[in-house]
Amino acid sequence: MSPRHLALAVGLAAVWGFNFVVMQVGLKHFPPLLYAGIRFTLAAFPALLLAGRPGVPWRWVAGVAATLGVGQFGLLLVGMRAGMPAGLTSLVLQMQALFTVLFAVTLLGERLTARRVLGLAVAFGGLALVAFDFGVSGPLGAFALCVAAAAAWGLGNVVQRRAAPPDSLRFMVWVSAFSAPPLLLLSLLVEGPPVLTAPAEGWLSLAYVAFVSTLGGFGVWGWLLRRYDASTVAPYTLLVPVFGMSSAALVTGEPLSWTKLLAAALIVAGVLYAGTRPRRATEPPRPPSPLPAGPRRSG
Repeated sequence: MSPRHLALAVGLAAVWGFNFVVMQVGLKHFPPLLYAGIRFTLAAFPALLLAGRPGVPWRWVAGVAATLGVGQFGLLLVGMRAGMPAGLTSLVLQMQALFTVLFAVTLLGERLTARRVLGLAVAFGGLALVAFDFGVSGPLGAFALCVAAAAAWGLGNVVQRRAAPPDSLRFMVWVSAFSAPPLLLLSLLVEGPPVLTAPAEGWLSLAYVAFVSTLGGFGVWGWLLRRYDASTVAPYTLLVPVFGMSSAALVTGEPLSWTKLLAAALIVAGVLYAGTRPRRATEPPRPPSPLPAGPRRSG
């Protein structure tokens, strides 16, 4: 990745990391499926009136909506409501990087280089340290729901790369429009009639996840996926738990141990190593320096 695109990927990880704290605030005031349905409704309207057609076949819009919209966010928010704390959720969800690589290799035929394998191994070593330090404090069912959400995200990344929409923001508007109805219907069937008498912080939470995280975040995400292999872009989301736990420490006072700081360093190092190319592969070889002239012989 170029330095500008690398900075964009890291900034996106920061937005999505803080998103977990924001979602936990919102889930205090809304049931999870209703929260997800309103999120995508806000992301789709009124932008849908100005977006125009998505520029790809409708089956790709429906596929990304089913995997990223209904699958990832539905499972994720139900898992958080069932007992998964924000910090641990931000960690477990990053298993999507592994799922993305596996789906990209098996479904798209992308090449898995030794450098990417080593970088991912270092990064996942950092994630293992965080998991050991944090501990699995939530119920097993809630944990399994978050793992399933990570798998849905990984599959959605591959579907979106295969779709290759010409305009990522317009595409995400349509994905939001396709995601909202099934989520709202599921909410009505499972959670009952909606109650919308939430305080201001609940609606501010929805505004952040709808406009900043969903439209802005996935617009940038799709833009990166169009320019790089999914197995190159996906590892940068391993930075999300670093920002997620940092924001939790700042907002909620959650302590940061030395183990977590070491794990964060491993994650950053592994992601940067996996996502960059060795210098000899990107720069032309320099001509050898001329040897110094020896002393002239007289006579």
